[in-house]
Amino acid sequence: MTAQKGSAFLLKIGDGAIPLAYRTVAGLRTTQMSINGDTVVVTNKGSGGWRELLSGAGTRSVTVNAAGIFLGSDAETAIRANALAGTLDDYELSFEDGEKLHGRFLIQRLDYAGDFNGERNYALVLESSGPVVPA
Repeated sequence: MTAQKGSAFLLKIGDGAIPLAYRTVAGLRTTQMSINGDTVVVTNKGSGGWRELLSGAGTRSVTVNAAGIFLGSDAETAIRANALAGTLDDYELSFEDGEKLHGRFLIQRLDYAGDFNGERNYALVLESSGPVVPA
């Protein structure tokens, strides 16, 4: 297996049309995805002192952290509108090997920053709502 380029790990937002098409969120320099799962412990007297977990139970979620330079693209405008309205939207995570994950996400946090003599930067955190599935 060969290493994959981080620049090919893309965050895309749905355009709301049917069929759904995705637009790349431009200007991202870093993208990170975390798959989270809560466990259900089913340890009992018969466990012999070892913790036992219930497979397939608990709550799973995906968190996406991204940061980059604000370019004023349509996708960035849609993200800001979703953040202000608190609305869910369709997103896609795309990887260099062609793998894609689709799901609905809520923008948990959107930060803007900029230096006097530099570009405006932004960072965002997305939290999944419902299943995140391979495309």
